[in-house]
Amino acid sequence: MEFERDRAEMVRQLARMGIKDRRVLDAMGRVPRERFVREQDRDVAYGDHALAIAEGQTISQPYVVARMTELLQVDRAHHVLEVGTGSGYQAAILAELARDVVTVERWPSLAAAARAILSELGFTNVTVVEGDASTGYPPLAPYDRILVTAASPGIPPELARQCALHGRIVAPVGDEELQQLVVRTGDGRETTYGAVKFVPLRGRAGFPT
Repeated sequence: MEFERDRAEMVRQLARMGIKDRRVLDAMGRVPRERFVREQDRDVAYGDHALAIAEGQTISQPYVVARMTELLQVDRAHHVLEVGTGSGYQAAILAELARDVVTVERWPSLAAAARAILSELGFTNVTVVEGDASTGYPPLAPYDRILVTAASPGIPPELARQCALHGRIVAPVGDEELQQLVVRTGDGRETTYGAVKFVPLRGRAGFPT
């Protein structure tokens, strides 16, 4: 019950902070964020801040998850690619909104943990792939929506090629210290939406390891 109260308060706070898409807010209200954080962090799972997870990675603050999801404009017909699974929390939010989600993670331990939690929670429409997330997952392309959850020096051409012509990509673009949220549509147009800070995207199309 305590987690449910905290989750409901998180949703109210997100609305006060400017998240307007009711479907996104409802999805945030259904997914148990406390299941995706370290056990010692469960009592602060619903605070609006990022939290450390394994392998030097993070679970993004709720506002950033909600804002990126809102910008992605996901609907129930969409086939979605997530670049960087991390804890699996963002994939769960996307799964609440989309037809199905393919999420790619370079760290085997994170991929295995996310796959287990998502399965336990009944998310049968999520496929967790272990591999170089920076290059997406061509076997199941094209994607209606692509969400990049790590800082990138630019939207990788490999990902742009996997986006449907009517599609949409949301990514944090910049250097390793600070990025801007960028929305790229299938016709190549880009719009910027404010500063964020993410861990770097590593791999062939990301920052050097």
